[in-house]
Amino acid sequence: MTTADKLTASRLVLAPVFFAVYRFGTASAPVLYVAVLWGLFLVIEVSDLFDGLAARRSGTVSDFGKLFDPYADVFARLTYFACFALDGIMPAWAFVLILYREFSINFLRMLLVQKGVAMGARKGGKLKSATYMVAGTLSLAFVSLSKLGSESLAVGPLSTVIYAVYSLAAFLAVLSFVDYFIQFKKISVRS
Repeated sequence: MTTADKLTASRLVLAPVFFAVYRFGTASAPVLYVAVLWGLFLVIEVSDLFDGLAARRSGTVSDFGKLFDPYADVFARLTYFACFALDGIMPAWAFVLILYREFSINFLRMLLVQKGVAMGARKGGKLKSATYMVAGTLSLAFVSLSKLGSESLAVGPLSTVIYAVYSLAAFLAVLSFVDYFIQFKKISVRS
């Protein structure tokens, strides 16, 4: 495994840890609970920023990496989205729509792999991912405020902003799926 692949793989390890801490963490140490969640979240998100950079700088960009990176992204983000959806922070409809989009993209990528093509991330997918990150950050801020006794700050305007960002994320998920599907059709015709 290259350095980039190891950074990518870290998300596969840290996502279940985030889930376990989120769901089973103790309320008796809220500051530690919040700090651990933020630490895990930040490492997951930062690894996503640096794995591609590491691959390009070391000249180790590969078809494997083009598939492994988005898989790890989806694995990690769906994990924390599941946490937020279970607690009612993320709207269930947005979670299901995003879940369907991610599985559908993975299916299209598998179909292209059968033709010897590794379809990497597209610009629309990257914008969608950035919106996912913002939604996750805001949701974790909401959880943090709630756990640290500042729930009144979390309930009002922040809830509205979170709902709007998840709505935008779901919209961008659909748009990026359309973009991927169009690209899939073009590649399929050529292959």
